[in-house]
Amino acid sequence: MKISQYIFFSFLFILLLFSLTTYLNFRLSIDVKDNADFLLRSSTVVRNSSRFQRNVLSMQGNLRGYLLNADPYFFQAFDSAANENATILKELAMLIPEGDIQKQRLQRIVALNNDWVNNYAYPLKRAKQQSAQSAGSMAAYNKLYLEKMVNGEEKGLNDSLQERFKQFSNYEYNAREVRIAELAEDLRSTRILSFTFTSLSVIVGFFIAWLLAYSISRRIMKMVRMADTIAQGNYQVQTKDTGSDELSRLARALNHMAQVLSESITQLKRKNEELDQFAHVVSHDLKGPLRGIDNVITWIEEDHSTEISPKVAQYLQTIKGRVRRGEALIHGILTYARTGSEVSQKEAVDVGMLVQEVYDTLAPQPGIRLELATGLPVIHTDKYPLFQVFANLLGNALKYHDKPDGYIKVYHREFSGYHQFFVEDNGPGIAQHYHQKIFGIFQTLQDRDSLESTGVGLAIVKKILDAKKEEIIISSEPGKGSVFSFTWSK
Repeated sequence: MKISQYIFFSFLFILLLFSLTTYLNFRLSIDVKDNADFLLRSSTVVRNSSRFQRNVLSMQGNLRGYLLNADPYFFQAFDSAANENATILKELAMLIPEGDIQKQRLQRIVALNNDWVNNYAYPLKRAKQQSAQSAGSMAAYNKLYLEKMVNGEEKGLNDSLQERFKQFSNYEYNAREVRIAELAEDLRSTRILSFTFTSLSVIVGFFIAWLLAYSISRRIMKMVRMADTIAQGNYQVQTKDTGSDELSRLARALNHMAQVLSESITQLKRKNEELDQFAHVVSHDLKGPLRGIDNVITWIEEDHSTEISPKVAQYLQTIKGRVRRGEALIHGILTYARTGSEVSQKEAVDVGMLVQEVYDTLAPQPGIRLELATGLPVIHTDKYPLFQVFANLLGNALKYHDKPDGYIKVYHREFSGYHQFFVEDNGPGIAQHYHQKIFGIFQTLQDRDSLESTGVGLAIVKKILDAKKEEIIISSEPGKGSVFSFTWSK
C-alpha cells in the first residue's frame, strides 16, 4: 500500500471517530432539548394548575358569600375566576399533547368543572337573584339550595374535582422529577461520551501520526545514511526495504544508483590509470626524439660553427626553440592532467615566504621587481596547489612583461571565511574580450613564434581553483597592466 493511502485511511479513520462523536452529541442534544422542553411545558402546566385550584376555592367561597347576603361583589369575583379558569383549561389542553394520560385527566377535570359550574353554581346564583321577587321564588331557591348544597352532592363534586386536580398535579410533579433525572443523566452522558470519543480521537490520531512519522523518518534516515556513505566514497553500500510504497521504490532506485556508481567509478578509475600510464609513456616517447633533435642541433653548432652561415644559424636556433616549446608543452600537459589528483597534507604556509620562493625559482628578468605587501598571512592549507597558483600567475606576469623597468605586487584582503590574494603587474594589459579566453588550455594572446608559450599556465590555475570551489577574477585594460585576484578558503 502506498504511503499516501496509509495517510488517507488514517485521516479517514480519525474523521469517522470525530463524526461519530458529533452524531452522538447531536442525538444527546435532541434528548436534552426534549427534556428541557418538557420541563418548560410542565412548569407552565403546574403553574396553571395551581392557579386553577386557587380559582376553584375562590369560586366556592364567592358562591357561598353571594348565597348568604346577595352582595354583587361576590358574584363579580365568581365570574372573574370562572372566566380565568376557562382560559386556563384551554391553555392546558393546548400544552398537553394528544395521547398523554394527563389529557384524559384534564378532560375529566373539565367535565367536573363544567358540571359544578353549570349544574350547581349558576343555577343557585340565578335562583338567589330571583328569590327576592316573590315568595314562590324564595321557596324555589330554598328547595334548590337544599338539593344542591345541603344534601352533600355539591361537596362531593368539589371533593372529586380537588382529588382529580391533586392526581393531575402529583403526576406532573413526578414526571418532572423523572425528566429532571433524565436531563441530568443526558448531560452527564454527553460529557462522558464527548470526552471519551474526543480523547480517543486525539490518542488514535497521535498514535497514527507518530507511527507514520517514525516509520517514514526511520526509512528516510536509512537512505540518508546510505547517501552519506556514497558521498564518502563507498559505492558498495545497499539498503534493505521490502515494502511496495514510494519509499521502497526510492530505496530500490538508490540501490540501483549505488550499483551504477560503483561500476562507473571502477571503470573511471581504470580509465584514469590507463590514461595516466598513456600520458607517461607518450611523454617519455615524445621527449626522447625532441632531446635527440636538440642534441643533433648542438653537435652541428659545435662541429660546424665556422661553416654555418648566419641564416642557417638562425634556422637552427628556431629549431631549438621549437624543441624547447615542445618539451614545455609536454610538461604543461602532464602538469595539467595531474592537477587535482595529488594527495597532500595540510600544513602551516607562510604566504610571503611562499611567493618569494616561487619568484626566486622563476629566474626573473632584470628590471622587474617583486613587491610583497606586509601582513601576508600564515594559513593552514595544502602548500603545493597554492604554490602552483602563484607560480603560474607570477610566471605569466614575468613572461609577458613588456617594459624594462616594472613591478609585480602581491597583496591580500582577509574576510570571515576566506582570504583574497592579488597579483598585480604593470605589463601590457589584456583587452576585455580576452578575459575569459585566457583561462582556456593552449590559449595565448601573442604569436607563438614571437614568444615561446604553451598556453597551459592559466588553465592550470583555473583548474586548481575550480577543484577547490574558489574564484579567480581578472581586472585589466590594454596598456594599464593586470590584476589577478583569487580566493582561498581559510
